Amino acid sequence: MVEETQGFLSDHYDPRSRTLRLSPDVARRPSVASVGVAAHEAGHALQHAKGYVPLQLRSEMVPAVQFGSWLGPIIIIGGIFLEMFMQASGLGMAVAWFGVAVYALVALFSVITLPVELDASSRAKQLLYQYNIVDKQELAGVSSVLNAAAWTYVVAAIAALLELARWIFILTARRD
Repeated sequence: MVEETQGFLSDHYDPRSRTLRLSPDVARRPSVASVGVAAHEAGHALQHAKGYVPLQLRSEMVPAVQFGSWLGPIIIIGGIFLEMFMQASGLGMAVAWFGVAVYALVALFSVITLPVELDASSRAKQLLYQYNIVDKQELAGVSSVLNAAAWTYVVAAIAALLELARWIFILTARRD
């Protein structure tokens, strides 16, 4: 099923309801960028239909990541405060390291997202050209849009890994 959703850059495929949701700009504007975005989201639907394992894994991780992204740092900071002010004889640091493990799920999710997004874009480009939806010149425009979008996922993965490394550094530095 395809339906319009509100918002800017809100385009996505929902594997639970098997629904492709497109923002008004993508759904209503005939442009190379819109075609590329819609085809990319259709690529996710094809991944789902084919049982693409990284998509399945990412989908299973969503609930944990929704909590881990904001709860992990709170647990870490809470553990540090517990150790500092309550002199919890290691309990606070154990709590903080548990928070790091929770946040590590966010970093893992970002890394797993990379092949999912790159594969969806690859499928999109192939199908658009194969079925003559775009010509070679338009395909170059689609590729530019999808490649730019892919870089946002690369940057997000790097940022999540650096944030994880920062928390690990903070906790290991506290032992000295």
